[in-house]
Amino acid sequence: MIVTTTNTIEGHSIREYRGIVFGEVITGVNMFRDIGASFTNIFGGRSAGYEDELQNARNEALAEMCHRAENIGANAVLGVDIDYEVLGGNNGMLMVSASGTAVVCD
Repeated sequence: MIVTTTNTIEGHSIREYRGIVFGEVITGVNMFRDIGASFTNIFGGRSAGYEDELQNARNEALAEMCHRAENIGANAVLGVDIDYEVLGGNNGMLMVSASGTAVVCD
């Protein structure tokens, strides 16, 4: 599966557009990562726990988007965009969504 943020793929031509595909992941950050992030917030620096959670959610959203593209017969996804949003009453949930245009290319 070719996945790109561009609208074309060098060396390939698009034979068919299959539609827009999405992959969404909503994940909660556990209390231990919250505690670690609280210390990082006080003393400064990077929060490895949150960074790991964000990277995992992004990878899962891209994988879900690719799976949905394969289900409709596509072999590439063009114009991929990734969005992030915080959800929940206390902002304890993270939503990552990936979207793009599923195509068949040669």
